[in-house]
Amino acid sequence: MATDDPIREFYSIGDVCELTDLKPHVLRYWESQFRFLSPAKNRAGNRVYTRRELEFVMLVKHLLYTEKYTIEGAKQQLDQRRKDGGVKAAARQGLDAQTVLLLEQDLLGILQALESTPPTTD
Repeated sequence: MATDDPIREFYSIGDVCELTDLKPHVLRYWESQFRFLSPAKNRAGNRVYTRRELEFVMLVKHLLYTEKYTIEGAKQQLDQRRKDGGVKAAARQGLDAQTVLLLEQDLLGILQALESTPPTTD
């Protein structure tokens, strides 16, 4: 994750794609399937996601890709978590897990770069 300001309130669709490792067409499809994903549009007509929507994207990604739910199954899980009051916490956990994964990938890249760099002599 190569951002200077990791905690922001608003994200473009490109930012969300980079942070979540999803394609824009996937996000647009999810907007049609999950009613809580409805980013506002700016004057230019570009989607602007809030931090809360980013957290929900991460939760949906976790439900679909990690827990292997179908779209309908993910909707049911979200409804159940909403009734139990656990949607917000689950969404934040999904974002935290993605952040850790991105940091881990960055660190592995740095380690590989260091290992391939020839030693310097003084």
